[in-house]
Amino acid sequence: MALAVMLITLLILFILNVPIAFAMIVSMSFYFILSDTFTSIVLIQRMVGGMESVPLLAIIFFLAMGILMNYTGITSRMLNFAQVMTNRLPGSLAQVNVLLSTLMGGLSGSSIADSAMQSKILVPKMVEKGYSRSFSTALTASTSLITTIIPPSIGLIMFGYIGKVSIGDLFLAGILPGIALCISFMIYIHFYAKKEKIEIEKKQKVTKEQFLFSLKDASLAILLPLIIIGGIRFGIFSATEAGAIAILYTLILGLVIYREMKFKQLISAFVETVYTASSVLIIIAAGSAFAWILTLEQVPQNLTSIMVEYVPSKLLFFIVVFLFLIIVGMFIEGNISIIILTPLFMPMLPAYGVDSVHFGIFFVLTVAIGSLTPPLGTVMFTTSAITGTKIEDFIKSSIPFLILLSIFVLIIAYIPAVSLWLPSVFE
Repeated sequence: MALAVMLITLLILFILNVPIAFAMIVSMSFYFILSDTFTSIVLIQRMVGGMESVPLLAIIFFLAMGILMNYTGITSRMLNFAQVMTNRLPGSLAQVNVLLSTLMGGLSGSSIADSAMQSKILVPKMVEKGYSRSFSTALTASTSLITTIIPPSIGLIMFGYIGKVSIGDLFLAGILPGIALCISFMIYIHFYAKKEKIEIEKKQKVTKEQFLFSLKDASLAILLPLIIIGGIRFGIFSATEAGAIAILYTLILGLVIYREMKFKQLISAFVETVYTASSVLIIIAAGSAFAWILTLEQVPQNLTSIMVEYVPSKLLFFIVVFLFLIIVGMFIEGNISIIILTPLFMPMLPAYGVDSVHFGIFFVLTVAIGSLTPPLGTVMFTTSAITGTKIEDFIKSSIPFLILLSIFVLIIAYIPAVSLWLPSVFE
């Protein structure tokens, strides 16, 4: 009875567009009011307990690092390097968009931050080159999803923390799929540019000096994800310590080496971090308590029994989960979906013989696709608002990218080696 009231209340609050954290807290309050076993103080204890974790600090640290990057000169150097690398390719500016998302994904860890930054910098330039505004916006939004699986992805950290999966293994598992997705986008743009006859003229070859200068300028920033992944994998530091080291490294680049960050900007970055981290932490706190109630009511166990009974094979399991996550992603933001749904799916994996690291890459990327779809796609709204693109135009232009992403997710699902090969090499 109490569980049913909680879920119905939560659904009603979703429909009324109440912020997700507060919707969960209010609905859980009804659960404890109707419960004969627990008092409402347990809700507070579970929420606070959900945040009392050292690994959770990694999310805050990497959020701070992503924000600091906007003030350090890293972004401009990575952009210049991407332009040099794609100079002679058809659709070179669109290719820059894809490559920059991949490079910045290894730094920012946030698809929303990545898409917002590129919407401001690249979309106006792409429109000047002849690309439609809607295509440029949809491309920027779609390629930002590479960030969700390229380390240090915030989504992977959340999945690892909640699902009790090695974050180091998840980071390694995301590298090859991230690179492969980058190449897939670049191949699509190659043919799109030739078909639309955009940026297909021959350009002057980049000299060796130009390439080496851009590489040297961006090399210190490119080293950061290598330091993070290598340090975690070889046991030099934990994921949380890696986040602190990443902040220190970024500050050294901005204040000492590049010297583009001012003290006032440093304060602004920290204030922005506090606001962003607060919104994330209250969601995690509410999600932790929500997951505890679901486990207490044996919802994951019951769902596992139902899935095993009606979904007999691994092949069908991935299809069902994929469709379910796409639908959920239309209404719930990606990181929230990870917090709520990870405890539901983890007990199902042993029944189908699915590796938790493999599932993590599939799960996080599939959930992220929902950020491109109406009615509540966060990346869709962020990029469209910044570029002034109508939502209906965005949706139309995003269809090819949604198809590409869906095919790629299913490839990850049915070819485990795509995500598991690299972790197995470094065992």
